[in-house]
Amino acid sequence: MKYIDVHCHPDDENFGDLDGFFARAKFAGVEKVICAGVDLKTSLYASRLAENYEGCYFTAGIHPTETAKGGIDDLEQIYKLAQCPKCVAIGEIGLDYHYPDTDKERQKDYFIRQLSMASKLGLPVQIHSRDSAEDMLSLLKTYAPTLKSGILLHCYSHSAEIAAELEKLGCYFSFGGTSTYSGSKKARRTIAALASDRIMTETDSPYLPPKSKQGTFPNTPESIPEILQNMADIRGVSAEEMSQTVWNNAHALFKKLCN
Repeated sequence: MKYIDVHCHPDDENFGDLDGFFARAKFAGVEKVICAGVDLKTSLYASRLAENYEGCYFTAGIHPTETAKGGIDDLEQIYKLAQCPKCVAIGEIGLDYHYPDTDKERQKDYFIRQLSMASKLGLPVQIHSRDSAEDMLSLLKTYAPTLKSGILLHCYSHSAEIAAELEKLGCYFSFGGTSTYSGSKKARRTIAALASDRIMTETDSPYLPPKSKQGTFPNTPESIPEILQNMADIRGVSAEEMSQTVWNNAHALFKKLCN
């Protein structure tokens, strides 16, 4: 079976030997990984990983909780970086209202600017959305028609009902280790309800380990087989079928994976 991790954050601080990190992922059957940037620095770092490792791709973008730290100049550099052959998406971008001091208007401004960037470049977007379901749905209803290359809600955590509305806009959804816990009722209901051509696997490494690795750090792409098996069990299909479905979905959205 072929596996793919469509969203992870490898770095030498948490993982040490990155040669080993990618070799172990490959040994586990994870043939491709997408390393996600959260600001200019990490986007540049992810681009270097993509240059150096086979099967490694990257995204470039400014995460909502990082918008207070950078300036508009950073967005200009993200735009240039996103034109690299192995940059598969603008991301991760979005809204995060979890913290009480959140500047919601600044987050929305950066989000909209980066949605426009993706539209101009003909790239999909990888979206982070936490505690922001109403605003996220509203903004995507407005801007989805301009995002001809597609939308992924990474580590989806809103309700199955919101997912149904987003699915009408053509969105994809990826799920990680948290979906393997029996208490993750919203994620499990969403996985069961979505059309098969909307679903992908991720780890968000080094965070969010699956059930078998609860309490361990760092999480790695080696967790993908467990995440996918859980997804297959929820949907009542074989792991082989689920693996091929996820692989096809990832390549349908992230066209540069096919290069």
